[in-house]
Amino acid sequence: MMESLAIHLLLLFGLSPLLSGIIAKTKALIAGRQGPPVTQLYLDLWKLFRKDMVISRTTTWIFRAGPVVGFTVPVLAAMLVPFGATAAPLSFPGDPILFIYLLAVARFFTILAALDTGSSFEHMGAAREATFSVLVEPTVFVAFIVLIRVSGAFSLNNMFGAVTTGWLLFSPAGFSLAIIACCLFIVLLVENCRIPFDDPNTHLELTMIHEVMILDHSGSDYGLILYGAAMKLLLSGTLILNLLLPFQGPLILDMLIFCGGIAALAVLVGLVESAMARLRLLRLPQLLIGTTLLSFFALILLLR
Repeated sequence: MMESLAIHLLLLFGLSPLLSGIIAKTKALIAGRQGPPVTQLYLDLWKLFRKDMVISRTTTWIFRAGPVVGFTVPVLAAMLVPFGATAAPLSFPGDPILFIYLLAVARFFTILAALDTGSSFEHMGAAREATFSVLVEPTVFVAFIVLIRVSGAFSLNNMFGAVTTGWLLFSPAGFSLAIIACCLFIVLLVENCRIPFDDPNTHLELTMIHEVMILDHSGSDYGLILYGAAMKLLLSGTLILNLLLPFQGPLILDMLIFCGGIAALAVLVGLVESAMARLRLLRLPQLLIGTTLLSFFALILLLR
């Protein structure tokens, strides 16, 4: 267990800030630019954690609690998810539900912190965030039900452990797992505020969702938000990799495959963002409902 815990914490804290750098670098290369270094987020975090904060006197303790919860929750959620062949440090029947609602708690406090500012601009982003999160949760729930049906297990460790043995990818359940992987990739884009659902670099009122909620944060609080978002991106990618990659070799080889897979997933996100424009807000609910229906279709294929 201690070895598993150490690997989880090392990958979570050490690897996660690299992903946003890979995405930015991919987008820059596609656009013919040099772009920032892939280690840019490490440098930003180092700078932010040394800066003072500017906090409005109209806010309460909730404004400070939002970033802390947003940083702590991904660490707790990571303890429930296997990283490739490395089993999760904590595992028990029903932990998929805890995993989903841990992330919901982080989102809840982020929304509360945005509402606590009293700014109508941030209230707008909070309302959008709450709306889209309601549409994303059914997709994740149905995806986990499919995995429970395939593996016959009720914990993330055993669910993904059965899938990552490899043979399931070539079984009749493989098509359902491929559909679920596609749906989870769309969920990754939504949950991590990526194009075509959101744009972490925009400041246009009509298009902002997540970024508008954190405009008033600064210094170490803003650093916690960025670090928490990076860890959440790693967690989202881990769910997909556990579905697609068979991990059966030596531990070192599996870790290299896992790190390479996460980096490849970040490149794929960069390619999607380079090839697509941001969708209109009215189109987003339709697409999210579509992923839920696709997940149900994958479940029906298993039940026939």
